[in-house]
Amino acid sequence: MFSGFKRKLFSASAVLLLGLGLPTTALAGAKIKIDDTKWFSIGMGFRSSFAITEDGAPNGTDSSSGVSFDSIRLYTAAKVHENVTLEFNTERSTGNDNVDTDERIRVLDAVAKFSIKGFDVWAGRFLPPSDRANLDGPFYLNAFDFPVVQAYPAIFAGRDNGLAIMQEYGGGKFKWSYGAFEGRTNTTNSDTNPDQSDNLLHAARVTYNFWDPEPGYYTTSSYYGAKDVLAVAFVFQHEDDGAGTSTAGASGDFTAWNVDVLMEKKLGNGGVVNLEGAYYDYDLDDKTDSSLIQGEGYFALGSYLIPQQIGWGKFQPYVRYQHFARDNINASANRGNRTVTEGGLNYIIDGQNAKLNLTYSADRNGSNADSKNTLKIGLQFQL
Repeated sequence: MFSGFKRKLFSASAVLLLGLGLPTTALAGAKIKIDDTKWFSIGMGFRSSFAITEDGAPNGTDSSSGVSFDSIRLYTAAKVHENVTLEFNTERSTGNDNVDTDERIRVLDAVAKFSIKGFDVWAGRFLPPSDRANLDGPFYLNAFDFPVVQAYPAIFAGRDNGLAIMQEYGGGKFKWSYGAFEGRTNTTNSDTNPDQSDNLLHAARVTYNFWDPEPGYYTTSSYYGAKDVLAVAFVFQHEDDGAGTSTAGASGDFTAWNVDVLMEKKLGNGGVVNLEGAYYDYDLDDKTDSSLIQGEGYFALGSYLIPQQIGWGKFQPYVRYQHFARDNINASANRGNRTVTEGGLNYIIDGQNAKLNLTYSADRNGSNADSKNTLKIGLQFQL
């Protein structure tokens, strides 16, 4: 049982060490200039992982192992006017299944962006104002796996259809965003949609940076020493009748909020200290909902980018702790406390564009559940 897990752990570690000998490739996006104001750009992102989970095999006693094709994304953008930019991104993801079909290619983002003297209006499908982890997306986190305590509603990969307005001051020292989105609909939730009045989901985020500014709507959880950041943000989301089911008397309002903090400081020796945390509160009006969770959660992460370059990159060890206190009104699979403790090691080749990851995690999903111990090797590349 555990001996098999250790053998697979040794093999996986060897694979990662061998991978450090691979040649590096310079990454840069492709941009075609049409005239002084118009351009077109294209890029892509790829993530894959190999995981070993103790007692995770179908027989319940042996360790499971599997390669996961997490996702590949195609990014495109075009500036069609001095004040108008179009963005269209797609994603294909299969996880651990072996189904190979083009129908799994989905629209990630499809948005028109209007910018008028620093005041922006976005319309289409994109990430609503939400926590830093969601606005990071999987490619800009400091850990490889998305936090389990993040439980905001979405159509797909954190996205929703809607319209948002936003503005920043001091180059991103202070910024705010607000949007109205589809939220729960019959299209996305079928006969379980609690919002039969077709209300909108309202979402807002306010961020203040005490040190260096962070321009832009989207975020990252590490600058690897390029900035000194101390950012605090508050997020609020609400949808009338956005929780529960369509059964009479079984719907309620969805309300959620969170606070997230990021501190990153480059030290005199060239090393970079990073501390990140977030607290979440989700309220379903005490209604059971199969796709949403009522409860409170938080995570805390600390990392250190070692200044010495080894090979063609730098190592960044980190630890992360997550705790989710889920109420008993939730669906049976989402009740009780869930805690995830993990230690990881990133090998940073080119920031978020090229990195390898090794993570060991213990996931206790349920108040009386045993921990599920997993070793994962991940790789991520972007162009």
